[in-house]
Amino acid sequence: MNSNANPANAQMRLDDAVALFRGNDEFPCVVGPTASGKTGLAIALAKALDGEILSIDSVQIYRRFDIGSAKPTPAEQAEVPHHLIDIVDGHDAIDAGTFAARADAAIADLRARNKRPILVGGTFLWMKGIVQGLAEAPRGDTAVRAELAALAEREGRAAVWEALAAVDPASAARLHPNDFVRTSRALEVFRLGGVPLSKLQEEHGFRQSRYPYKLLTPGRSTEELEGRLATRAAEALASGWIDETRALLADGYRSARPMGSVGYREVVSFVDGALPEAELLGAIVRSTRVFVRRQRTWLRDEPVTAIQG
Repeated sequence: MNSNANPANAQMRLDDAVALFRGNDEFPCVVGPTASGKTGLAIALAKALDGEILSIDSVQIYRRFDIGSAKPTPAEQAEVPHHLIDIVDGHDAIDAGTFAARADAAIADLRARNKRPILVGGTFLWMKGIVQGLAEAPRGDTAVRAELAALAEREGRAAVWEALAAVDPASAARLHPNDFVRTSRALEVFRLGGVPLSKLQEEHGFRQSRYPYKLLTPGRSTEELEGRLATRAAEALASGWIDETRALLADGYRSARPMGSVGYREVVSFVDGALPEAELLGAIVRSTRVFVRRQRTWLRDEPVTAIQG
């Protein structure tokens, strides 16, 4: 069994990875678990390959959700231009297809300027949608989304997950009951088309490439990643994550889709008085750990190369 926390079937040093991309037009796609160091690796690659970064992250797209989503810092964004960050309001719905269209436009712009696109992020389905295309699924429906949001508000997010499990158990099995964004989308697809999203994805197979690409991941041991998870959460709390969340709640973002993402929901519980301060950090780390296991599962069968150093 590979000792890396990130599933990978090959290992390579950074200098060798850079050399691998010289003389071709492949896109480095930096994937891997939360807190593994994807941003740092992407910046190093962008500098070496005269590239710019496309953030493939379903929370970093939202304005004002900054600390909890670990957006690249202003200093990091000054080092290398970043795209697809802060592109929508927290109340706006955006699915993988809409995001892929935005990414296609950004890629076309970079290519026109002879800049290499460096894709980086932990939302792996969106990454695959860009480089391999998406299964044909019904477009988002405002009425269905409002109905599912009302169900979650009335009975809790788990009720949406249970409704999904009844009609698409394969999709439910790979999603956490608190992952309202993906759970509601999968249920929406079934209600609109009558076919489980998992079946659509299986038939699509992600077998063809829309762009030339290679998957890379930071090489981290399990122990190292575990420490980084705790450090990142503690630093985010110390940097004002609670105040950021309070401000968002005060401005009406309680039901915003990113507020249900990992970490934010625990901070909301603390702000609401349901979670003691002494338990907040541990709750965030546990929730993130569950998400990391899911990220590793998504990448398990992919040809990912771990970059050391």
